[in-house]
Amino acid sequence: MCDLLLHVNHRATEGSHECWSEHVIVKIKRGSFMIEIQRQGNLMEIKISRPQAKNALTLEMYETMTAALAQAAEDETTRVVLICGGEGVFTSGNDLTDFMQDPPEGFDSPVFRFLKMLVSYEKPVIAAVDGWAVGIGTTLLLHCDLAFASTRAKFQMPFVNLALVPEAGASLILPGMMGHQKAMELLLLSKKFDANEAASLGIVNEVCEPEELMERARACAQTIAELAPESVRLTKQLLKRTQQDPTSRTLMEVMMEEGELFIDRLKSPEFAEAISAFFEKRKPNF
Repeated sequence: MCDLLLHVNHRATEGSHECWSEHVIVKIKRGSFMIEIQRQGNLMEIKISRPQAKNALTLEMYETMTAALAQAAEDETTRVVLICGGEGVFTSGNDLTDFMQDPPEGFDSPVFRFLKMLVSYEKPVIAAVDGWAVGIGTTLLLHCDLAFASTRAKFQMPFVNLALVPEAGASLILPGMMGHQKAMELLLLSKKFDANEAASLGIVNEVCEPEELMERARACAQTIAELAPESVRLTKQLLKRTQQDPTSRTLMEVMMEEGELFIDRLKSPEFAEAISAFFEKRKPNF
């Protein structure tokens, strides 16, 4: 998908002075599917912009985000990546219709490639969450370095409700953050929680009013972008290494185990019943 990256210079005239700002714009659009990526200075913004479907993620959208992250990683002038959604919704998670048409059968699927890229990413990644963050909308925050949420942000990880298992290393990270019982409450009961609880659990750093969200996130990104880039990279590397006991399984190993179980669950009768119940708007019969 890298061939979709378009380098554009936009010129604006202020009085007798011409002001130039460089942008990188990526758009993938088929029907209502869209990801928008824009670079301003040292910041690359990845915006999930599919409001008609509550920003549900398709496989093509995952491919575009992965391609953008790869380009930002290689571009020395890009120092920080910001992931956000549209006004009122971050993402409702995977588009189940698209997902079921081409479910992942291995670790080379667009979803797993995106997660592996995010987990191993060396540059700082910031998230700005407004409205619902469901499924991967919550678990991807566990791999962002800083996260901001608006007062109307809401979170849920309903994997077990769909007869699936957690992904993105959530089964390793969440118990370490909040303890076994609280992690079970969020994962097994698929509990919905608000921005203030997300902040108290350490999933987000700060809660602000919706109209202040992007300003706060961009200001934070700019502060980081002005720091020594190699110092920033090494600091992130050190913190990532100390997230877990060196004698325990690595995060990537846990993600692979989760992924194997996740793929297996997609073929199970329980998942078939859960999906049927979801689309038929009824309670599943397990």
